[in-house]
Amino acid sequence: MGEVVNFNKAKKARARAAEKAEAEANRARFGRSKAEKQRVETELERAERLLDGHERDKRGPDEA
Repeated sequence: MGEVVNFNKAKKARARAAEKAEAEANRARFGRSKAEKQRVETELERAERLLDGHERDKRGPDEA
């Protein structure tokens, strides 16, 4: 025979685990300092400029 399970305790434990996972995700998403956010934004802008600088001309050879 299986182990007796209290459904209320199981439901509450599952809810606590879900809240903990959501809190961890929010810490990863929003838990950065202003300097870290600016550094990441600067890196993304630099990468975009670098990529745009290497873009080929969209015109064909006859349209020059």
